[in-house]
Formats: sequence, structure tokens, C-alpha cells
Amino acid sequence: MIKKIVLPLLFLCVFLFPLKVWAASDTIDDPVDLFSADQKIRLSEQADPLNQKIKGQVFIVTTENNSDEPRDFANNYLRQKVGNDHNGAVLLLDMGQRQIYIATSGNMIDYLDDDRINHILDTVTEKMKSGDYAGAGEAYLTQAAQYVADGVPGGHYRVDEKTGKITRYKALTPFELAIALVVALVSASAFYLITKARYQLKSGTYRYPYRQNAKLELSSRDDHLINSFVTTRIIPKARNNDGGGFGGGGSTTNSSGGGTFGGGGRGF
Repeated sequence: MIKKIVLPLLFLCVFLFPLKVWAASDTIDDPVDLFSADQKIRLSEQADPLNQKIKGQVFIVTTENNSDEPRDFANNYLRQKVGNDHNGAVLLLDMGQRQIYIATSGNMIDYLDDDRINHILDTVTEKMKSGDYAGAGEAYLTQAAQYVADGVPGGHYRVDEKTGKITRYKALTPFELAIALVVALVSASAFYLITKARYQLKSGTYRYPYRQNAKLELSSRDDHLINSFVTTRIIPKARNNDGGGFGGGGSTTNSSGGGTFGGGGRGF
């Protein structure tokens, strides 16, 4: 009798409760114990909508015995969690080196460009200096979610820090999309109505009098080549102007372990 009661309760607990615990342990990796158990759950719940929006995952990780460069540590951590070039971001709080670093991958490189990352770091740094670690995590997630909601900045581009190669991000704004749809609809409708009217002869019953107007004249002509000239000139190569000025924000990218990452950091 006891088994019949206990087993269903165990199955019920497995289905109802582990989701929140799993999310907290997966989103927040805190071996330094900067966050309480409640704070981990709260931060994880805050991250859930952002994860769904980017179709990826964001993380917060703490360490106090890291000997690697913060960027290398963050890139490797993010790669292990989501894989190369998949959507994600991680906030590293390195208490040993007193460094903060945000690494981005996939679409988060475009959502969090250099300028936006610097704004997030401004807030997170102040929170860390005052010892408000939970506030630092909340600020990171709140600002990241707002930037994702705002969309990729207009005129956005990626620039490789080693080669200087620039990759432009092209996307239609809602206004441009609406204008394009209206123009396409008007053009298609006009073409349809004009073509339909012509085939139905609604614009008249005119017929071209080809029998009366037809005329054919044949003649012969001989042309003789007298002289010819050949002119040559050097065509200069087009210059690459990718290094010029750009509108919008850019993301500086770096390569690590076969993946492409964005990001930035500073001390606190």
C-alpha cells in the first residue's frame, strides 16, 4: 500500500520540480558561492525568456583560481556549453584576477555589439565594486534582454580583430519592410489590372492593319575595309574601401578553438 502511494509521488516530484533546479544549475555556475540558492533560481528564471528569444542560452560563471586570460576562459566555457558559433553569451566574474568579461557567440555577437557590451560592463562593474554580486548578474541579464528586444543596431557589421575583414549585417527595419510590401502590392496589382484589361480588349478593339502597312525592300551593298587601328590602355584595379566609415555599431570578433566570438571585459 505504501509503495502504491510513494511511487506516484516520486514521479510527480520528478516532473514538477527538477525543471527549475536544472535551469538554475545550468545557467548559474558559481563555485565561488557569490550567489545564494534563491538568487541562483531568480537569475535563472530571469534568463529563461532571453534564452527562448535568442534560441540559445546565456550563462553566468564565477571563478577564483583561473590562470588563463579571462577572454580565453570565457570563450572556452561558452564553446563547451553551446558549441562553436551557436547562439549564446556568458558573463565571467573572475574574483581571483578581479576581472569581468562578456563573451558572445552566434546571433549574440550581433545583438551585443562593442558599444552595448561596454554599457553593460559599466553597470556590472559598479555593482561588483560595491559587492552587489546578485545585482551585477541581474543588470547583465536585464540589459542583454533589452538589447535583444531592441534588435540588431542599424548598419551593424562585424570586424575581425586580426585580418580587419568586415562583414556587414543587412536587415530590413519594420518601416522599410512595410514600404517594400506596399510598393510590391501596388506594382503587382497595377500589372495585373493592365494585363487583364488588354487581353479583354477593354481599352478598345484596335487592330493593326498589317496588310496595308506591310512593305519590304531588298537591296545589296558592298563594304570594303580600308584600315584598322588597335588601342590599348591599362585599367587600374578597384580599391577596397572596406576600412571606411560605417553607420551603426560594430562587433569586434576573435577566433578561438575553431569558433568566432565577440565580447569585451575590464577590471573591477
